[in-house]
Amino acid sequence: MKLDQLSRALGYFSIGLGVAEILAPRKLGKCIGVNKEYPALMRLLGLREIGSGIGILSEPRSAGWVGSRVAGDAVDLALMAAGFLSGGTRRGRLAGATAMVLGVTAMDILCSQQLAYSKSPAARDGDGEVDFKRKRVVESILIGRSPEEVYQFWRDFKKLPRFMVHLESVQETPDPRRSHWVATGPAGKRIEWDAELVEDRKNELISWRTVGNAPIEHCGTVQFLRAPGGRGTVVRVVMEYQPPGGALGIAFARLFGREPGQQVEDDLRHLKQLMETGSIPTTKGQPAGRSLSTSPKFDRELPEPRNAYVTANG
Repeated sequence: MKLDQLSRALGYFSIGLGVAEILAPRKLGKCIGVNKEYPALMRLLGLREIGSGIGILSEPRSAGWVGSRVAGDAVDLALMAAGFLSGGTRRGRLAGATAMVLGVTAMDILCSQQLAYSKSPAARDGDGEVDFKRKRVVESILIGRSPEEVYQFWRDFKKLPRFMVHLESVQETPDPRRSHWVATGPAGKRIEWDAELVEDRKNELISWRTVGNAPIEHCGTVQFLRAPGGRGTVVRVVMEYQPPGGALGIAFARLFGREPGQQVEDDLRHLKQLMETGSIPTTKGQPAGRSLSTSPKFDRELPEPRNAYVTANG
């Protein structure tokens, strides 16, 4: 399905829902399980839905108009949560309506993200096609260390949990080109997979891919580019993955802060802090901030920094 087709479908849905909220607010309220009558509020919500729908249909490739639906979905979910807390509601119907709104919210988020992505430099094709199978992540950051230093640190895969929040461990295997990875996924679920080095150019590039029955198939490349003027290294990560649950899996994962694009961005920021200062600032569990890595295991091993490079390399 093309992006403009998906956004138009959301636009027509928004207008249809808005008309129902304006013309039959009481009946609609009973259908979703709210016994109390809020006709004035329901009509206001209907006007909002119609406005969003008209905006989407007038500009079907605008991420802003589709994003306005996401904001409206958040209001709807807040009102439903209030319905659960108050008396006089039919909880079965309200639970069903909440599940439906969550589904539409996921689709709204997906469409908004894909519209924004289709206009970004990272977009690979310009036909507006939504890829429901694979997702691409492109992130980069400038680190005030030489490519040789950053490459050497990254290439020692056992050190990656120091700055990769959700990564628990990386273990070597008898095959020097393969390694075993353990990470924490959504809801604390443990995820394990094997990865294979596809290309390894010293101080320049590392490419990998998952092998075997990985729970999330992915591949990628990290480049270590010398920054102009001796300012350090541009670390550029390009990764492709196939999320569980397809497009809806991407959207729901982002709702809970677990989408890999977010993780890569955060991990690169942690790497920069670790390489430049020797530690990663955090206030977790502390009345005042303290400087640690992202992993308690490595916190115990991390010496007092004499300089950033010595600490980062243990």
